[in-house]
Amino acid sequence: MAKPTGFMEYPREEIGHRPVAERIQDYRELDLPLAPDALHRQAARCMDCGIPFCHSAGCPVVNRIPEFNDLIYRGRWKEASDNLHSTNNFPEITGRVCPAPCEAACTLNIRREPVMIKQIEYQIAERAWAEGWVVPILPRRDTGRRVAIVGSGPAGLAAAQQLARAGHRVVVFEKDDRIGGLLRYGIPDFKLDKSILDRRLRQMEAEGVRFRTDATVGVDLSARYMRKVFDAVCLTMGAGEPRPLNVPGGGYENVVFAMDFLTRQNRRVAGDPDPERGGRPILARDKVVLVIGGGDTGSDCVGTALRQGAREVHQWEIMPRPPEDYNPATPWPLWPQILRTSTSHEEGCRRRWSVMTKSISGDGGVLAREVHACEVDWVRGPRGMEPRERPGTDFSMKVDLVLLAMGFVHVVHSGLIEQLDLELDPRGNVVTRDYMTSIPGVFAAGDTGMGASLVVHAINAGRRAAEAIDRYLR
Repeated sequence: MAKPTGFMEYPREEIGHRPVAERIQDYRELDLPLAPDALHRQAARCMDCGIPFCHSAGCPVVNRIPEFNDLIYRGRWKEASDNLHSTNNFPEITGRVCPAPCEAACTLNIRREPVMIKQIEYQIAERAWAEGWVVPILPRRDTGRRVAIVGSGPAGLAAAQQLARAGHRVVVFEKDDRIGGLLRYGIPDFKLDKSILDRRLRQMEAEGVRFRTDATVGVDLSARYMRKVFDAVCLTMGAGEPRPLNVPGGGYENVVFAMDFLTRQNRRVAGDPDPERGGRPILARDKVVLVIGGGDTGSDCVGTALRQGAREVHQWEIMPRPPEDYNPATPWPLWPQILRTSTSHEEGCRRRWSVMTKSISGDGGVLAREVHACEVDWVRGPRGMEPRERPGTDFSMKVDLVLLAMGFVHVVHSGLIEQLDLELDPRGNVVTRDYMTSIPGVFAAGDTGMGASLVVHAINAGRRAAEAIDRYLR
């Protein structure tokens, strides 16, 4: 490394954010990049650790992190960009939305001061776009083989780009009116401005990828048609089946799945007419909002509700409150199960842990008005750790809007999956072997095969699936 002692000389410097009072008035991105000299110091902190767990144990796409850190320290930005793009199709996206398991696995995280890998990745990618280094990569020859990608989330886009660069004729089918899947409609604009996605899609179109929107495969196009017209089909629809809240009163009109709520707001930001559900817009303005579920999607609901002008925002999590700094149950280099406070939480949210929702009562059939819950203890049962109601802890809360952000169970089975009669695992995911499903020539990648996971895992799965499809076609 260029600065073997950098990790001893320079402390970790956190990035800044736009002031809370300013940023909750709009949906623009809120992170403030590091100044060039600060980024140089952070790159210098990458130590000569011998075994870089950051890219072996930490990074799903196996970014060559010590190499691009060294290149940034030396001022060789173009080489750093080439290095980064050799393993990651969309570093400008992961640099924004990835939770950075690479930093958790960084050797310096033993003392909780990892290298700022995510921010360095983000600024390399943005410099590459600004300098014009990101250009279409055209194949050397046309193989004549046709591949259909069903779904345009991160797995589908990564697979499509890799296959087009290998010379195959790729068509991406998307049921929505715009390309992007989760990236377009599941992630708020204040975390990922959609112009960032659009510029990458323009590069992919120049590389030969064709996009077809408003096309639901399994409804508008049959499985039989897809297999007849294309030499290979790759399913990357994601894990779109949300986990329901199976309690009395869970069907009220203002008890809404998180993705419905986030999608409608992203459409508003894009300039679409206000989409309605059951005749009523799903809006948090002047309401008491309860978010049930404590993950990233729940956090995104919190930030979106606050920007819509919610009067109060509460978030409940059934799991116990994790330790704030270090958890011996998840030692380095594992992903630490610790308390995380997102920028959305900092904007104003009342959080509670070890809370189980028992029922919801309403006004006689249309709107939920009160949520009834209790506190729980986690005890070991026949199927592992299970929640047990804590006697005497029942309570209720008045609400105007309930957002269900409890995760996703598996890919949607109705339609294409049922038509193909694919083998499923006990969790409802599509079974694959080297990314091929139980039907030869039909592949699956991303959340379709592994269940709900991170964007960076989906990108990696899309790349690996593209390799498997290319071998199959050749």
